[in-house]
Amino acid sequence: MAAFSRVIPPLATSFAVQALFALVFVPQGNEKYYDLGGALGFLSTTFSSLYYPALKNNLLSQGKILPLPPLSSFAPRQLMLSAALGIWITRLGSFLVHRGLKAGGDTRFDEVKHKPALFTFYWFMQATWVFVVGLPVYMANTIPASAHPPLIARDYASFGLFAASFLFEVIADRQKSAWRRKKDAKQHDEKFITSGLWSISRHPNYVGEVGIWTGIWALSTAGLQNPYFPRSAIAVAAISPIFTYILLTKLSGVPPLEEAGDKKYGNDPKWHEYKQNVPVFWPWVSARK
Repeated sequence: MAAFSRVIPPLATSFAVQALFALVFVPQGNEKYYDLGGALGFLSTTFSSLYYPALKNNLLSQGKILPLPPLSSFAPRQLMLSAALGIWITRLGSFLVHRGLKAGGDTRFDEVKHKPALFTFYWFMQATWVFVVGLPVYMANTIPASAHPPLIARDYASFGLFAASFLFEVIADRQKSAWRRKKDAKQHDEKFITSGLWSISRHPNYVGEVGIWTGIWALSTAGLQNPYFPRSAIAVAAISPIFTYILLTKLSGVPPLEEAGDKKYGNDPKWHEYKQNVPVFWPWVSARK
């Protein structure tokens, strides 16, 4: 377990950022910046996983400000992992923050935000999410650059999986946004989207999300095979895509959306036909749960 102490700085950063947001917004009962806290949590925790040794040296330098190491001092795998996480959270975070501010809040917190202890707990749950999901990146970043092996075909294939999954998610989201704009403009009267990627999965954006973190985890694995972590490190890092899959398919993603769809369209034969013919998650598998 001593080897995993290397990820204590990223863990501390994750919880410190959410604690700071909670300190400001829990007394206000303000949930508008919850998603912003998550986005900044990922970015700051990734930064600390890369730069903690340099930041520690600055703290011990007796007032002298030492320059941070250049990006060229890190291993290509570390840069690819950090860039992948940064691209993902910048897109997701900007979308969620814009949506929350435009809506004037988040209905998920209507019964939570005026209960300080419970609202604080939600911020710390977000810290846990930030740490667990980003774990493959943080673990790989804490390893000295010199200990990372050169990039191999597996690394490029893994980054390709990340890129393809990211594109899959972006396309799914844009298709739904375009569908919604046309509906608002009275260009169609469809109750729910069934075209594009939504014709092969009822939740293609979530399929992309799981693929993104599977690709990031796979990209980290060659770097985790070194003396700085035990052999179990790869399995520990795999918690990230597994947690993402369980979260989206069993807890906060698919189940409430499917339940809401059944309540809203349960008497519509087209809804039953859609559920009968289109898989709930993985494309081209059995449609029914």
